[in-house]
Amino acid sequence: MSKSALAYLVSLILLAGAMVLGVTVGTVPISPAVIWNPSSDEAAANILWNIRMPRVVLAGLVGAALAIAGAAFQGLLKNPLADPYTLGVSSGAAVGAVMTLFFGISIPFLGLFTLPVISMLGALITMVTVMGFARLVDRSMKMETVILTGIIFSSFLGSIMSLMIALTGEELRQIIGWLLGSVSMRGWPYVQMALPFVLVGSFVLWLYRRELNAMLFGEERAQHLGVDVRKSKMAILIGGSVLTGTAVAVSGTIGFVGLVVPHMTRLVWGSDHRHVLPLSFINGAALLIICDLVARTIISPTELPIGVITAFIGAPVFAFIFFRQRRGGL
Repeated sequence: MSKSALAYLVSLILLAGAMVLGVTVGTVPISPAVIWNPSSDEAAANILWNIRMPRVVLAGLVGAALAIAGAAFQGLLKNPLADPYTLGVSSGAAVGAVMTLFFGISIPFLGLFTLPVISMLGALITMVTVMGFARLVDRSMKMETVILTGIIFSSFLGSIMSLMIALTGEELRQIIGWLLGSVSMRGWPYVQMALPFVLVGSFVLWLYRRELNAMLFGEERAQHLGVDVRKSKMAILIGGSVLTGTAVAVSGTIGFVGLVVPHMTRLVWGSDHRHVLPLSFINGAALLIICDLVARTIISPTELPIGVITAFIGAPVFAFIFFRQRRGGL
């Protein structure tokens, strides 16, 4: 068996195991047999298919979206510290979503899709602004400059969100609960809302897998290899912003998934984006399903925000990557 085939097999087994645990473990334990034979226990089947399964599927979609977006941003910027959270893209998406909730925006022909669309626009505008400002500050676009620019914009956008929260009334609890990051009580409508955008955004990034490989050698070399660097960059930024905006719209701000998963995937399975992108998608889904399971069971019946669990995992990994990079280990 080839290394890539083994990578997919291991990743799919992890995802399947995470999904089974996600739907069977909880305050009410459910036998895995109910998945295949719902009539054996109708009450358990109702909990499984109407409460836990949509939650698990949504967590998987959000994790997959953030992980593949992080993999693309890391490949584009040639640095393992890049992800939607550290670049400020998540904050931009969050501002778009909070504005939608705060002002009660509903675009008639979009309906349910108003929230993810405005969230995506917020993510894309923030990404383009961060990159543009970083280029003004430093023409060489050093990663430290991009990360610092992302932090500056995250702080600014955070203050805008704080202002809207301070001015809001009865929507306060909804907005704060949403900002902490959760896939609780979302249901199948949120899955239906997120699924098309996650599939389209992921497909766009996958189409540019060879261009990402070429850009690892530098933009000039990629151009010599026949890559339209400007077009590829824009497509990757749009695809990543669509994924980030969708994830934030349905689950709130969940950090570090886009940092940890692609980095670990590269460490274990190599840096070829033909495999890094789909493997990050699968492993990101598995990680967030497990994180959500921990968030809702560790202090049951109280639920922790899922962002708390990902931060516990992600912050040390971020520090480790940063330390190795500064010491010349990467």
